[in-house]
Amino acid sequence: MWHILGAGSLGTLWATRLARAGVPVQLLLRDSARLHSYQQAGGLTLIEQGQAQHYPIAAQTVADTQPIQRLLLACKAYDAAPAVAQLAHRLAPGADILLLQNGLGSQDEVARAAPQARCIFASSTEGAFRQADFQVVFAGHGHTWLGDPQNMQPPAWLADLRQAGIAHDWSLDILSRLWRKLALNCAINPLTVLHDCRNGELREHPTQLACLSSELVELLQHCGHSHAAEGLHDDVLRVIQATALNYSSMHQDVRQGRRTEIAYLLGYACQAAQRHRLPLPHLYALHTQLLAHLDSRGLPSH
Repeated sequence: MWHILGAGSLGTLWATRLARAGVPVQLLLRDSARLHSYQQAGGLTLIEQGQAQHYPIAAQTVADTQPIQRLLLACKAYDAAPAVAQLAHRLAPGADILLLQNGLGSQDEVARAAPQARCIFASSTEGAFRQADFQVVFAGHGHTWLGDPQNMQPPAWLADLRQAGIAHDWSLDILSRLWRKLALNCAINPLTVLHDCRNGELREHPTQLACLSSELVELLQHCGHSHAAEGLHDDVLRVIQATALNYSSMHQDVRQGRRTEIAYLLGYACQAAQRHRLPLPHLYALHTQLLAHLDSRGLPSH
């Protein structure tokens, strides 16, 4: 049984594909009001290539008592550890928690909140967005890398992902993948917020992008992830080109008055730089500007 917490775009995308493949799935919803809304909707809807398919997946609240052996955590980074702490009494000994959070930092918080569980880190390039509550549009087939820095042995349940057609690989160096993605997010997302623009419009700020990329390369190298630093600037430009018409997730959060994941992206990078006593003026200045911007809009800075 897969328990899935987080009925956002990725959580819904995983839940519907697993259910479609005949894998047992149970959604975890935060309270009885949310469960009632879900029951009114009658399940989850996956829209793929314009075709809508409905899946009446079973659901329960986090307060339920059913033991959890395998938990897919698809909530925001700042909600991950509190959610797991709430579920800790339900986790079976040796349970697996699959973490789909952006950035870095939340993985360690979850591991501390559930020391009895095995934490599997994930990095995904799949594209999906919610069209309405409990409805997800599969916007772009991507790939998911999974790994466990503490235990290189892949879990047997990867067979479920193959059965569900979820393209994936078991990575022996998942931290490098997560650092690479963090660096890309730090170079792109904050600038889209401060310039209030789509990703593609960042091409009008080449010097800023080059300076940030250079400092992020230095950071990755000092953190022991030289491989993740290779060709970073070119990759930043490639992502900007490939997603030119998109608004970054951080831009969307700010525009909609939602809390951002800054603490797990730029905040985490700056803390790591300070630990290594690295003088990265552009990165620190960007963090300061972004914090001030969030503050001016009444949004939390953590």
